[in-house]
Amino acid sequence: MSNIVFIATSLDGYIADKNNNIDWLHDMPNPEGSDMGYSVFMSRIDALVMGRNTYEKVMSFDCDWPYHKPVFVLSNTLTTVAPEVADKVFIVNGELEQVVNELNQKGFNELYIDGGATIQNFLKQDMIDELNITTIPTLLGGGISLFGELAAPLKFKHISSQQHLGCLVTNSFIRVRED
Repeated sequence: MSNIVFIATSLDGYIADKNNNIDWLHDMPNPEGSDMGYSVFMSRIDALVMGRNTYEKVMSFDCDWPYHKPVFVLSNTLTTVAPEVADKVFIVNGELEQVVNELNQKGFNELYIDGGATIQNFLKQDMIDELNITTIPTLLGGGISLFGELAAPLKFKHISSQQHLGCLVTNSFIRVRED
C-alpha cells in the first residue's frame, strides 16, 4: 500500500502562481504530445485522493473529467459533487489515517495524492511513500508552495531522474523510514 505524489512544480517550488493559475505548466512546446510518464503512473494507481480546492480547479477546466480511476475528495464542508461526476467522485472526510485505512480496506491500495494542502497534510503526518516531482524551468516568485512546515525532517531516497522535452526533469523519491 502506497500513497504517491505525481506533480509538477516551478523551479522555485510552486504548484500554482500567485493568482492560483497553472497556465504556466503548458508553456513548454510539446509537439509530440508527450504525457511525461503520466499514463504509466496512472496505470499503477487504484484511486486518487485530492482536496476540495484541487477538485474545484479540475472542475473549472474546459474539458471532460480527466480521471478514469475513482477520485476521493477530502472535504469537511462539501456535501455533493457535480452531477456529471457523481459516479466517479466521492466525498470523504475524517482523519487522514482513517480515510486511507478505509480506502485500503475497499481495495484502493495505491493512492495518488494530489493538491497542495492535501500533500502537505499527508507529509505532516508522514503518510507519503513516494514523490514524483517534475520541475518546470520557470520561476514564479510566489504562489502555492508544494511543501510546508514539518514537525521533523522526512528523509527520501532518490530513485530516478528522467528528462522530458529537453527542458523538464522528473525526479522520483521513496520515503526512507528507520525501524
